[in-house]
Amino acid sequence: MGALSFQIQARAPQGGARAGLLTTAHGAITTPAFVPVGTKADVKGILPAALETLGAQVVLANTYHLYLQPGEAIVKQAGGLAQFMNWKGPTMTDSGGFQVFSLGAAFGKTISKFTKETRLNLVENEPVPTPSIYDPEVASQHGQLAIVDDEGVTFTSHHDGSLHRFTPERSVEIQHALGADLFFAFDECTSPTEPYEYQKEAMERTHRWAKRSLDTHRHNIEANQKQAIFGIVQGGRHEDLRKASAKEIASLGFDGIGIGGSFSKADMRGALGAAMSELPEELPRHFLGIGEPGDILEGIANGMDLFDCVAPTRIGRHGSIYTTRGIIHLTGEKFRDDFGPLDPEVRTPSVLTSGFTRAYVAHLIRSKEMLGSIICSMHNVGFILALVDGARQAILDGRFDEYRANFVRDYYHG
Repeated sequence: MGALSFQIQARAPQGGARAGLLTTAHGAITTPAFVPVGTKADVKGILPAALETLGAQVVLANTYHLYLQPGEAIVKQAGGLAQFMNWKGPTMTDSGGFQVFSLGAAFGKTISKFTKETRLNLVENEPVPTPSIYDPEVASQHGQLAIVDDEGVTFTSHHDGSLHRFTPERSVEIQHALGADLFFAFDECTSPTEPYEYQKEAMERTHRWAKRSLDTHRHNIEANQKQAIFGIVQGGRHEDLRKASAKEIASLGFDGIGIGGSFSKADMRGALGAAMSELPEELPRHFLGIGEPGDILEGIANGMDLFDCVAPTRIGRHGSIYTTRGIIHLTGEKFRDDFGPLDPEVRTPSVLTSGFTRAYVAHLIRSKEMLGSIICSMHNVGFILALVDGARQAILDGRFDEYRANFVRDYYHG
């Protein structure tokens, strides 16, 4: 067996939903599966042992952040990402591309490291100067610069403003050192507000970077035997670009396929459907950055196998939790004396959070006690994991459409 194998175990009677078994060097993952995000080698507020109790099978860490702190050499010296963070199961890393592009407030599109160009202010429709990467005013702004050229991206650290550069080869090299079981090719993730012409340009650059990423990985024999690489489909909200991108990425010989974000919620279904029509059935598929419950079920219905998102812990840190009847915000006045459970209708409450009342957790959040954020984060991660596990069982039982319809009815209209 190579670094990865994937077997489809069941399909929904209608639509593209499927249940599978993804086998990696450090364990198997039953799919569909939600992948909690441990950006800096930690899922915020949740111990690895607790993640396992909640039902997590695999975690994803961020290449950009681990490259900056503590550095990939430290993680490699520790024995790789899983050993470094004391996680017993499979791990994933993203390429760092999304963070590089999203963190740069002075985001520009230039082919030269040295010249100044202009970009269009999308609000006021006026030219705005894009400074060169060596502009001292910009270099002192932490994380305020990301400039893309055909070879890679130059950016400043959000920690100290120091200058760095990622290329496809460098991203893969870092991810080899991090040692995750599954990792992603370097891509350009554009804003959904970018015009069609630039979405097409970025997609074509992503394809070239995908080939370079894949070549770099395949030439590292040791890494190729232990780690699997996923290519990423881009193209923004445009269905023709998504279709073309999926066809190209699928032809390159990746171990799996990722669908990159960069479309609005309204455009998601069409863009996803267009991409899926070109993807080979035998490869696992990962929907990057998707964590809203309804969006996850939409992805599953269209044949996606893996999902990741920071949302469960991000909203949990601020006192918001998922419930069967939708999201509630425990900072609300009505929860001060609500002594009911966090989600009264949940069928399988986690043993880690089932004993806490809304009033108690609301008190912790209002008092800025860290336990409140921890409880909410664990509850939310457990909720999403249970949702996806339920979807898998429904596929195996031949009732996914019913499962999805009942959840949507209760969650969005309950």
